[in-house]
Amino acid sequence: MADKQIEHTELDKLVKISQPARRALRGAGIMTLEQLAKWSEKELLGLHGLGPKAMPELSAALSAQGMAFKQ
Repeated sequence: MADKQIEHTELDKLVKISQPARRALRGAGIMTLEQLAKWSEKELLGLHGLGPKAMPELSAALSAQGMAFKQ
């Protein structure tokens, strides 16, 4: 069986969130902190697979770079 190569995004390297949450972000085209900052918390929570447990990790990653979710 061939190894399945997974492309890691910037967010994969910066935050520890569940695989469903990672897939939800990737599916929405969110692969960088800059892209993440263009979304509000409410919009993100509307993505299937991304729940409230992921939000503190995502928020902390943004804050560490002087960014925040869209208001």
